[in-house]
Amino acid sequence: MKTRADIKERISALRRLMEAYGLHAFIIPSTDPHSGEYVPEHWESRKWISGFTGSAGTVVITLNDAGLWTDSRYFIQAEEQLEGTGIRLFKDRLPETPSIPQWLGSVLEKGNQVGIDGWVNSHLEAETLRNELKSSGLSLVTITEDPFDTIWSNRPSLPQSPIFILDEKRTGASCTEKIARIQEAIAKNGASAIILSALDEVAWTLNLRGDDVHCNPVFISYLLISKEDCTLYILEEKINDEVHAYLKANHIHVQSYGTLAEDLRMFKERHEGILQISLLANEALANLSSQHADTIFAPSPVALMKAVKNETEQEGFRKAMKRDGVAMVKFLRWLEKAVPAGGETEISVDQKLYAFRAEQADFKGISFDTIAGYKEHAAIVHYEATPETDIPLKAEGMLLLDSGAQYLDGTTDITRTIVLGPLTEEEKTDYTLVLKGHLQLQNAHFPAGTCGTQLDILARHAMWKAGINYLHGTGHGIGHFLCVHEGPHQVRMNHMPTLLEPGMILTDEPGIYKAGRHGIRIENTLLIVPAQETEFGKFYKFEPLTLCPIDKEAIVVSMLTDEELAWLNNYHQMVYDSLCPLLDKDEQNWLKEATTPLKR
Repeated sequence: MKTRADIKERISALRRLMEAYGLHAFIIPSTDPHSGEYVPEHWESRKWISGFTGSAGTVVITLNDAGLWTDSRYFIQAEEQLEGTGIRLFKDRLPETPSIPQWLGSVLEKGNQVGIDGWVNSHLEAETLRNELKSSGLSLVTITEDPFDTIWSNRPSLPQSPIFILDEKRTGASCTEKIARIQEAIAKNGASAIILSALDEVAWTLNLRGDDVHCNPVFISYLLISKEDCTLYILEEKINDEVHAYLKANHIHVQSYGTLAEDLRMFKERHEGILQISLLANEALANLSSQHADTIFAPSPVALMKAVKNETEQEGFRKAMKRDGVAMVKFLRWLEKAVPAGGETEISVDQKLYAFRAEQADFKGISFDTIAGYKEHAAIVHYEATPETDIPLKAEGMLLLDSGAQYLDGTTDITRTIVLGPLTEEEKTDYTLVLKGHLQLQNAHFPAGTCGTQLDILARHAMWKAGINYLHGTGHGIGHFLCVHEGPHQVRMNHMPTLLEPGMILTDEPGIYKAGRHGIRIENTLLIVPAQETEFGKFYKFEPLTLCPIDKEAIVVSMLTDEELAWLNNYHQMVYDSLCPLLDKDEQNWLKEATTPLKR
């Protein structure tokens, strides 16, 4: 177990390396060479050097100071984990918090050099950082030798678990069809080749899945698609005979993961035309492309292609949600008796829910680490119980349970705030405000050409009237047996320009968090479907995919409009009708009670 002294020694080791490079600061993001949100242990450098375990954050080390920038989900967690390390917490996105370039401009002298690892910083981030530092008289230095290879003893190796084929009956399209769509899309940009570096894009394109990233069924790789051929760069020991035959049958060459850089240096000798690469690709890859090929920077067409689910994928989600709903009903029924009996904790209920999900067909693990926050722990937006923080559940207050699963036909993400016993009037009011926001978004109708930012107000309006807000996004996309967080579409306050289209999947998860008291969130997963077409154009709406009762115990019915009450009752009827045939008699009776219509 690491100690505060360990963290300080790691920082000292990096500072010695910085001095050797002539650097006065070094920036360590949370990403990997593939711009992933969740990364393999091999690239968890920010976590290793700081001790902060949240999924998002950036550490900056200078020769005599250090800071961590992270968002509101992790403020409380970061304060606890950084204590005694010498790393200061900077609360990102608050008006009083300086950006990283602003802070460096205030603590460094003009002419000083700031370093980054070119393999784990995107080209867009590097360009933005370079320009912002320049305004303070600082320069950005990109290094391509991983500094942590030198100072991180016993560093985890690259993952070597095997990859496997996701059958076309689940994907609804062959990899050959997908590659043809990609080639057609880049040709419109004047390009004849493209590098895919995002792991979920490679997995989606090839109809392959892996186990290299915790909770995300992806594998470490790059994919180069050109007019002449298609090459997968991967650790070759990850490919078994079946996958080798599959790749060969689909005319996909295989090269060792580490040879992409050398192949890019030979690009003009082997390929004709222009190479397209995303601004989100890492800086080292972007520089190699620019130096050795005629290059254009443009968004990958794959992001939008995989965001719009085909009919097979949509039906897969519906099937996965039914199985997940069965697991949730079994769990909630168990929880109702288990908590009063005593002996249950945040960790034990997480384990029990996992067991119920593991009983379901095509279960392939969880889609993210479960958030099981009881009472004041629920106010920590992305709380994850540890043996040190785990607390017993009592027949009072509320439990916030945010969880999800990976199934071969879909990925789930659901949050329920569960009443365990008597509540305060404040808790009931806050719960109902969250429910109102959830229902207003879930039941929106909107015209074609709408982006998620334009809908965000629906989820916040009721709580804004009460002087309450939350700082995280309201909704994110979800991959098809892929990453639980998927773009480019989102619902959030800051502008997200991607237009919402039928076939896209979004979460709906407003919340209220009051430090030291309680946290509340209600989340369903929604599918965008056509609503109607009038003289004013096409209109869309949301189909709720999540099938699980919403706890009625905390609802202040008088705060709901007639429309909201009808929406809730109709949703509960749908949940009952969908899940009842899959449950035994006792479970059916429990679900009947949980979905009985609310009345005034």
